[in-house]
Amino acid sequence: MNTTAIYLYVGADYVSAFAMSAFVALKEKGLAFDLRTVDLKSKQQHGSAYRELSLTRRVPTLLHGDFTLGESSAIAEYLDDVYPAPLQAWIRSDFMPLKSERPADRIYFPEAVKPLSEPAQLACDKLLDAADRLIDDGRYGVFGDWCIADTDFALMLNRLVACGDPVPPKVLRYVERQWSRPSVQQWVAQPRA
Repeated sequence: MNTTAIYLYVGADYVSAFAMSAFVALKEKGLAFDLRTVDLKSKQQHGSAYRELSLTRRVPTLLHGDFTLGESSAIAEYLDDVYPAPLQAWIRSDFMPLKSERPADRIYFPEAVKPLSEPAQLACDKLLDAADRLIDDGRYGVFGDWCIADTDFALMLNRLVACGDPVPPKVLRYVERQWSRPSVQQWVAQPRA
């Protein structure tokens, strides 16, 4: 097994859905890593030190020896290559209007939200249709056993739950099941300002 030190750089506010995905992937792999924070609000990501580390100047960024990598799905794929075990990335696309109107930070900092706009409602309908087809109360995850796709999918659905949008009971049970996973709870327990 590769014993090179691993560092994961995340936003200091611990609200990034992408950082959470990379964090959970590392935890689920059972890998020892140091968590480092970047103060995005004070634009620390544009400072020379982080610029040298992260080509994209975004979080998350993984540092493994002298190798750095950004983007959570790329991090999950890299970890699967270097530390083989079942782990797959959920392809995140089509839901930008929904993400814009139901940001992930509402999960940690609830506040009143407006009804969804037409484009966001269309994205919501598409998401809930996929959830209806993928979620089965007889399985732990959407593909049977847990995989990183479950964390990403549950996080997307939890945006709706946290904002009080109506979701079917099986979707709520799925979100609660995934959210109670120890690796996810370790992320949720991070201090937030």
